[in-house]
Amino acid sequence: MASVQVRYIVRDVDEGLAFYTTHLGFHEDMHPAPAFAMLSRGPLRLVLNASSPEGVGGGSVLSDGSIPEPGGWNRFGIETDDLDGTVERLRGAGVAFRGEVIEGTGVRQAIIEDPSGNPVELFEPRRPEARLTID
Repeated sequence: MASVQVRYIVRDVDEGLAFYTTHLGFHEDMHPAPAFAMLSRGPLRLVLNASSPEGVGGGSVLSDGSIPEPGGWNRFGIETDDLDGTVERLRGAGVAFRGEVIEGTGVRQAIIEDPSGNPVELFEPRRPEARLTID
């Protein structure tokens, strides 16, 4: 069961749904409307919303007139034990990357983009305390 929820605004929910289930191992929990889907991967629930000028749901136009849009730099991370292999597989599948692998102090990381330009960080821990679950 999920314990953390992230909402991403996407241009096309079907395209986003296919991306996350095909490339990143998410499970489709529900897709009751064209502008909304809910996915999960372990304790993470990912909600995909298309912008909705009709004023429905999490993609609704805000009271100040702002329209939710995809992109930015805030992101969630997915741990991998083989960053190089994951990068190679995703590049081979045509997934977009924001630059090359970054060699950090605690982790190595690469940032990919979903079809709407939302970033997802893939990381390989270099230190035990950087793991999501410490053995």
